[in-house]
Amino acid sequence: MGIERLFTPFGVYFLSINFIAFLFYGADKYKAIHHAWRIPERVLLLTALMGGAFGSLFAMYFFHHKTKKLKFRLSIPLFCLLWGYGLFFSIS
Repeated sequence: MGIERLFTPFGVYFLSINFIAFLFYGADKYKAIHHAWRIPERVLLLTALMGGAFGSLFAMYFFHHKTKKLKFRLSIPLFCLLWGYGLFFSIS
C-alpha cells in the first residue's frame, strides 16, 4: 500500500473528480460575486456524490461558498463519510 495506488484507474478518477469538484465551487463562487450564470446546485451535489466529496468539502471552506446552505452543510459531510467508509473498507 502506498503512492502507487494513486496511479490506478480508480486513483486517477478519484483525484480528478475531487479536483473538478474543487474547481466547480471556485468557479461558482466567482460567478456569484460577478453576477454571472451559476453552476446549478444539483451539479455541485452530484459531483460530490460521484466521488468529489472531499474536494467539495475543502472548497466550501476554502472559498466560503455554500456554507450557510443547510443542504450543503449536511450532504457534503455525509458524502465524505460514505466515501471514506467505502475507501477504508476497499483498501483493507
